[in-house]
Amino acid sequence: MAPRLDVRGLSVELPTLGGWIRPVHDVSLSLAVGESLGIVGESGSGKTMLALALMGLMPHGARRSGEAWLEDATADRTNLIAASGEELRSLRGRRIAMIFQEPMTALNPVLRIGAQIEEAICVHEPRIAAADLKRRVLDSLERAAVPDPPLRARQYPHQLSGGLRQRVMIAMALAAGPGALIADEPTTALDVTVQKQILDLLERLRKELQLSLLFITHDLGVVAQVADRVAVMYAGRIVEQGPVAEVLRRPRHPYTEGLLRAAPRLKRAAKLVPIPGAVPQLSALPPGCAFAPRCSHRVAECDAAMPALRSAAPDHLARCILVP
Repeated sequence: MAPRLDVRGLSVELPTLGGWIRPVHDVSLSLAVGESLGIVGESGSGKTMLALALMGLMPHGARRSGEAWLEDATADRTNLIAASGEELRSLRGRRIAMIFQEPMTALNPVLRIGAQIEEAICVHEPRIAAADLKRRVLDSLERAAVPDPPLRARQYPHQLSGGLRQRVMIAMALAAGPGALIADEPTTALDVTVQKQILDLLERLRKELQLSLLFITHDLGVVAQVADRVAVMYAGRIVEQGPVAEVLRRPRHPYTEGLLRAAPRLKRAAKLVPIPGAVPQLSALPPGCAFAPRCSHRVAECDAAMPALRSAAPDHLARCILVP
């Protein structure tokens, strides 16, 4: 069966005073029906820009290249990169949707919750009857486990807790019935208990609705809980990709190893080992492997050229010359 989302060689270029930079560079990935793919990396690795490129929500002056094919059972295949602005507006919400990182800035502060969900439905079904629209709004809130949907629909965003606002964002994203969902760090700034509730909710909805979920996070613990496969990004490129259990148990790229060593553990004696240095500026990337200046396994060959993705195991790729 063809993947629901098939990204091939996607690059994003942004204009700066010093010239063009590529926050997303030659990214390829696929996402099957009902599958969850985690995108992991430090801040500045290109995760959010990748999501915005797929949604067609690019900064002014940005350029996209490559292909991103979206397919479902009720529509033709569509290349999100080549689609016009009008085509993208018809796709957003109906076939592919996104949950943004901070719901308080994504929600309109002067509109009631119900009105905002109504808008997400009406943009695709302008002739829907008022009674059906109201029912759909309440159904969406109930599906997202929002307590007392009639009350919440009448409230404003500032009257809700952070966890409820994130549930409203999920309800709004799924209100028009998309098959693909991008979640950009949906548990950021939430306490641990609420994080677990949101993750459980997304997992339940993914199974019930057969959603294809692209989950962006910097937390490997979250990836282990929600993802079937994981792609690790660094300086705009995917440096490792494979089944989540395989990658987390046997990482083959030094950057992935560093992320795992820096992740908190339950063991009291476990010591966190930070990755030295910082993500390089995209306008001043080192020659060869972008991670080489921070890598403890660095050899002369690392500076010669950017390594290609190599097969480390079945369905497990890593961009490192140390992979045999």
